[in-house]
Amino acid sequence: MSGRGVQSGEAETKCCWLGTYMHVLVVGLMLVLCAPIFTHVHVSAERCKPENISAKYQHCGTHQDGVHDLDCFRKSKTDEKCTWESGKYGSKSYTFILQQADKPHCVIYYNLTEPSQKLKIFDLNFTVEVIENNAGTANCTKAVFSGSKKTLKRSCGPPNEVLLSRTPGALQVNVTWLKEDGNNKISVRYRALGSHSWNETVESQLPNTAMVEKLTPSLVYIVQIQCVTTAECSQCPRSKNYYVPSELTTRPILVSAKYTDIMQKTGCRLISITWKFPVKDLYDGYRVTVWKESGEPPQAQLTTSEPEIRLILSYSAYRLNISAYNNASVSPAATHVIPQHTGANILGDRRLNVTVHNSTAFTIHWRPDLIEKYVCYVVEWMKQGHSGWYLSFFEDAIARKTVSSISEHLEPYTRYRVTLHLRPNKNTCNMKSINNSESTYGTTEFYHTEGSPVGAPANVSFHNVTLNSAVLQWSQIPEEDLRGFLLGYIIYYTEHHYQETSTAHNITVDPGSTSFHMEALKSGTAYQVQISGFTSAGEGIRSIPSVFKTDPKVNFSIRVAIAAFVVVVCLLVFGSPVIKRVKAILWPRVPNPGHSNAVQKIESPGQLKLLEALVTLKAVEEWDTKSFQILEREAVIPPQTLSSMLPHVRTCEDDSLEMAHAWSERDGDSAADDDDTTDTLLDTQRTHFQSSPFTFAGGYTTMEMFQQFTPQWMTEGGSNTPSIEGEPEDFTALKSMRLDYVRQFSTSPPSDSEFTPALV
Repeated sequence: MSGRGVQSGEAETKCCWLGTYMHVLVVGLMLVLCAPIFTHVHVSAERCKPENISAKYQHCGTHQDGVHDLDCFRKSKTDEKCTWESGKYGSKSYTFILQQADKPHCVIYYNLTEPSQKLKIFDLNFTVEVIENNAGTANCTKAVFSGSKKTLKRSCGPPNEVLLSRTPGALQVNVTWLKEDGNNKISVRYRALGSHSWNETVESQLPNTAMVEKLTPSLVYIVQIQCVTTAECSQCPRSKNYYVPSELTTRPILVSAKYTDIMQKTGCRLISITWKFPVKDLYDGYRVTVWKESGEPPQAQLTTSEPEIRLILSYSAYRLNISAYNNASVSPAATHVIPQHTGANILGDRRLNVTVHNSTAFTIHWRPDLIEKYVCYVVEWMKQGHSGWYLSFFEDAIARKTVSSISEHLEPYTRYRVTLHLRPNKNTCNMKSINNSESTYGTTEFYHTEGSPVGAPANVSFHNVTLNSAVLQWSQIPEEDLRGFLLGYIIYYTEHHYQETSTAHNITVDPGSTSFHMEALKSGTAYQVQISGFTSAGEGIRSIPSVFKTDPKVNFSIRVAIAAFVVVVCLLVFGSPVIKRVKAILWPRVPNPGHSNAVQKIESPGQLKLLEALVTLKAVEEWDTKSFQILEREAVIPPQTLSSMLPHVRTCEDDSLEMAHAWSERDGDSAADDDDTTDTLLDTQRTHFQSSPFTFAGGYTTMEMFQQFTPQWMTEGGSNTPSIEGEPEDFTALKSMRLDYVRQFSTSPPSDSEFTPALV
């Protein structure tokens, strides 16, 4: 019993919980079902009495800043509608009142938030009132419309969709209508942003489209659109304002383009392109259109908000157009061509071979094991400077494909480049998208028919010419002049002699060479050189003859070289001492008195005067000594010659004495008195000069004289220096020494050969 009691208690508990859950579930369902009713309860129609409504809203009146432009119209036979414009300061909450004639009651809608309301009327006259703001407020406004169902005009519009597109100096307007409105011609009015007056209305000639011309590209415009009234559309409300941004007239500027091979995906490359737009804040984004140069569809159009794009493409050639756009304008496009990857051996051991059958058919061959992985292919072929052709195909049996019935025949002597691409998608071999859709298997070149070159290497020049060699350089033959695969160059050269012939030589070099080192040539010989290229069809024309000459041979003896070497070494070793010795003999060094101790010890003006006098006497002494030595060397001098020389010697003597007198101008004696004294001494004391105590044996006699005859009062210095005007005893002795010099000159007449040239 106890077990059953527990079980019955548990059962009662479960029943209670289940009943509670059922009540909650029922209440929840009621709330969900009634929610739409509660939501629309405030805008549901209510019946009202006209006299009560008139009394309630009689204080609300019409106002230019209040609710306005109330209009009621018919969209179809059973579709009537009223629309209005809200007031400037309204609360955007409306009360809609509909009263029909001969009806004892009216219909009222409270708390409308949209400026429109559908009508339910009969074939009777009716009046509609729209009250803005809550009832009972003093500043409420209203709008009134009266009419009948028979007189309601059919309205078309405004347009359901509007597409605006700016072209240079114009605006293209395209619209679509609701189904019940049909297709109608449109009328467009516009004004520049900031202007308050509308320009004249432009009506279209065709339905649903219009062109507005003579616009300023840099201005922003505001546009309103409506249908053109007809019998079917007697009423055409205007659309809302559409803003048209300024026209984009500049194209993007390409900044960089990088092509990088992807190691993980053979035959693919990463394309990274960046650009910039010169005008800011006028565009919404960029449109990039990509397609293959061969013309194979599709053209992929990509949009991006950043000025860059990255694509994974094959080695084929592509073209990109990049434009900026906004909601009404597209800028001119910047075009970039991605060239075909021209490396033939970049794909490792992959090989592609071509067999040409005729001018309309050729066969391509590839590796057989490729079929195990790929079945969809595309082959492209083109000639230089052309876009090319393509053929996509499915192949799962053999590793070759014959391309036949070519629309444009293969031209002879023209090089073609053929490329095979692989497509991983096995459902269809047509390319679905551009980005990351295929990879390149291989590339090769072929000719339908080969010929010999019609051009020759140009810019033939010679460098590093020596006795028996020279470096020859040239530029390659242009591809359009080859007319076949170049197999090499032939270099012809002969010795160039005037009106003589010599043996011709030729050398063959590789097709990739543009220079050759010519050796084993003769020295001092002129050579004439011509170069030509050759293909499997034969040799082409030769280049214009070019002439160069090797360096001449110079006869050079080994003995002469050794002798010259010895002379150079001797000059380097012994040259410097010899030069110094010769300089000392020919140009002896004259001592500089300024460096002597005596000059360094001069401390008073009197000492300087004494030094000047002694220097002058030294000059006279040296000149007189030379004269005496000349007379001793002369054995006999004719008297007539001596007598003829004496006047000249006297003249030189007088000049020298005048120089010697210059030091004693402070004595107060005149120059005439000095001359008299000199003449007296010449007559009485001619033979006493040699025994004079004032002769010196030193080479620097003037300095010795200066040191011996400098008075003690001069060497001691100080303020006690006596005046030179007093003529101390030392000055008297100096004067007598000067006279002894003059006497020496008078007893030693110079020779004619020593002084005649100086006196002339």
